[in-house]
Parts: sequence; C-alpha cells; structure tokens
Amino acid sequence: MKTKIRIHLADDHQILIDGISTLLQTIPNYEVVGFSLNGNNIYDDVTNNKSDILILDINMPEKDGIEVIKEFAEKGFPCKVIILSSYDDLKLIKEIMKLGASGYLTKQCAGENIVEAIDAISRGEEYFCKPIREKIFNSFTKNNPKLNKYESVSNSILTGRELEIITLISLEYSGKEISEQLFISINTVETHRKNIMKKLDLKNTISLVKYALKNNLIKS
Repeated sequence: MKTKIRIHLADDHQILIDGISTLLQTIPNYEVVGFSLNGNNIYDDVTNNKSDILILDINMPEKDGIEVIKEFAEKGFPCKVIILSSYDDLKLIKEIMKLGASGYLTKQCAGENIVEAIDAISRGEEYFCKPIREKIFNSFTKNNPKLNKYESVSNSILTGRELEIITLISLEYSGKEISEQLFISINTVETHRKNIMKKLDLKNTISLVKYALKNNLIKS
C-alpha cells in the first residue's frame, strides 16, 4: 500500500484552511495531519506530526512565513515547503526559494494547481504556478532579441518548464545561470535537461539547439 503524503497547513484564515483541507481530503494518498493559524511553533508542529509537506502563507501573525522558512533553514528542514501567497513579487519569491522553499503558488491558483504542486514536490521537483513561471521567464527574456515566446510550440510533448530550459540551454546559459534565473537548483536543471533529451531522442546540445530553432523557441 502506498504511503500517504502527510500535509500541514499554515494560514491565518480558518476558512482558507478548511477549504484547502476539504479539497486535499478528496485525494486518496493525501492526509492533512495538522494546521496552524499563526507562525509560532510551526517547526515543532510539523516535526511532531511528521509532515512531508507544509503549505505556508507568508502573511502569518506573530511569526511570518519568511521567519518560519529562516527557522527551518537554521534548524534543518523537517519537511518540504510550498508557499501559498497573495504576493507575486519576484524579489520576494527569489528570497524565499533561496532560503529553501520547494514551490510557490498564488492563492488565485490554489484550487487549480495545489494538487499538481504537491505531487511534483513529492517527486523531488520544484514547482511554480503558471503565472509565476511566466513572470519569472519574462523578467529576464524581455530584453533578449533572440528569444521567442516558448508557448509558440504547438502540441509539444514538453512541459512549459522544459520549454524554458531548452530555450535557455540553446541560448548558451550555463546550468548555474539557468538555476539562478528560474529559482531552481542545479540538480533540477540537470534532471530537466536529461528528460528533454530523452523525450526528444536527442544526443547532444547541438541537436537541442536545432530543435529550438526549428520550433521557433529562439531566433537565428
């Protein structure tokens, strides 16, 4: 029998916690094991109830979400963290991801993407909802004359994140540069690269660049 993913919720609005909890309880392999209405004792709570994932709001009374993440970073992460917030400021998102969060969702995307986020992070991936991914991508590509919108590839077998990765590799971004720009780890970049090569049956970077040019991911 598959072990259930144990989830702790932290938000200062009980109604939001109840709504998310109701949604997550419809997923057979999820178990909501606790919740917090303020930032105090979250570390102890998720440690004691052996949570796998913490879904955390930034705006928490007594100790905000950033302070909670800093505490996790100092003491060692007892679980993986998904930030669920009304904010979409890139500087804030970058700070939080550097501190060690595994994903970021806006509250507007929660109902649509939270299950996808939990599943991705449980597999060891990092996750951003689509509006955040697009904002991150646009923030450093808008002034690059060689770049086209990755959405231009129709019926692609690649995910949006994989299209971002293949585009940046084709533009000769290093793994470290891709990691910094997309707020993901170098290991995650390498995992995406391997998946791309396997999906497209490509052997090397030259073949990858040819694919990007053929599908209008970059301009020649």
